[in-house]
Amino acid sequence: MKQKRKPGTGPLRSLELGVSFLAPSPHMELPVSCSRSRLSLWGDLGPLPMDDGVCLSMEGGAAASTPAALPYYVAFSQLLGLTLVAMTGAWLGLYRGGIAWESDLQFNAHPLCMVIGLVFLQGDALLVYRVFRNEAKRTTKVLHGLLHVFALVIALVGLVAVFDYHRKKGYTDLYSLHSWCGILVFVLYLVQWLAGFSFFLFPGAPFSLRSRYRPQHIFFGATIFLLSVGTALLGLKEALLFSLGDKYSAFEPEGVLANVLGLLLACFGGAVLYILTRADWKRPSQAEEQALSMDFKTLTEGDSPGSQ
Repeated sequence: MKQKRKPGTGPLRSLELGVSFLAPSPHMELPVSCSRSRLSLWGDLGPLPMDDGVCLSMEGGAAASTPAALPYYVAFSQLLGLTLVAMTGAWLGLYRGGIAWESDLQFNAHPLCMVIGLVFLQGDALLVYRVFRNEAKRTTKVLHGLLHVFALVIALVGLVAVFDYHRKKGYTDLYSLHSWCGILVFVLYLVQWLAGFSFFLFPGAPFSLRSRYRPQHIFFGATIFLLSVGTALLGLKEALLFSLGDKYSAFEPEGVLANVLGLLLACFGGAVLYILTRADWKRPSQAEEQALSMDFKTLTEGDSPGSQ
């Protein structure tokens, strides 16, 4: 005769959350109730309270609920960003003759590439950890890094365009405040990406070192983005003064359009920074991150505190 198992004597199973509880058996039920305020898991051990706004799937993974207002702010930021890119193209097409590499229009590739790369794509790269809240940390890291790579490459094309144009025309390089800020931003951006790759994507970085560097990485990421927006505003102002001169004060159509473009730059930067600075919108700790912090087997990071 099959002996009936007593409650509390079933085999233990370790979850990714680092919590061990009785595994499901034919003699026990695990109804899961998940709400925005509280989740309880019932089994031989009784109710297990979970963090607010977190749902536990039957596979043991935790899925954080998305704050109600976050998708609207993200959508608004994307609307601003796409409008910014489109209006930059319209400004160059309507008043600057368009873009062509092997002609006097080569310079126009510079503002377009910088807006796409160092403003729009960089801003989207910063928002990755707010938008993809429940995906695996490794996947989110790779997407974050790839967006920064695309931004860096496009910005490099913009730098080549302006330096090559100046060389052909015999113009002096790096004499204005805009050019100095631009070089500073590009160098900082490159260093930031290399440091981020070394600490967070390269598998040999110690876990403890990653933890110490993370606050600096976050701070300099937001700072470089803010500097990029400011540098773009300086460049826009410089271009208007060169092309319009005294006519700028006469409300020329190009000047009005460029002023609207400047407002879009500022609004997009403000929207991204607002989303980043909302503490309650930060990506919650996932199962693999909690497992790492409790010295369990690594799921996505590639090392653990106890392995260093």
